[in-house]
Amino acid sequence: MAKKKRNRRTRSGANPFGGGAAGPPAAGGLGGGMGGDLAARVRKMQGDMEKAQEELAEEIVTGSAGGGMVEVDMDGHQAVQALRIKPEVVDPEDVEMLEDMLMAAIGDASEKVKSLTEDRMGGFTDGLNIPGLGF
Repeated sequence: MAKKKRNRRTRSGANPFGGGAAGPPAAGGLGGGMGGDLAARVRKMQGDMEKAQEELAEEIVTGSAGGGMVEVDMDGHQAVQALRIKPEVVDPEDVEMLEDMLMAAIGDASEKVKSLTEDRMGGFTDGLNIPGLGF
């Protein structure tokens, strides 16, 4: 015949993780009160942030240079999705100018993505002042 396992409890008989009458108040503890509310708020914020990041991935911004002669489409994760070059800007004698316009268009698109990211994600970190997040 197998022996039944008995639940071990603290001497006071209360659950050591909260929820019982004995022990310190639940506020700030692991088992309830404000601690549970905080954990729920953190989980909600994490879910909201993940959703915002997914939405950013679907956003497309366009950077341009040379008055629209060169355009770069970039998604919200700064991956280049498309590149357009007007034929009249292609000069075999001045490849350096085309290279400069490409770099400028990529930089323009990148700045637009950063701005979009700050707009979308900045609300999650308002008042937190967490170093290194860049929001």
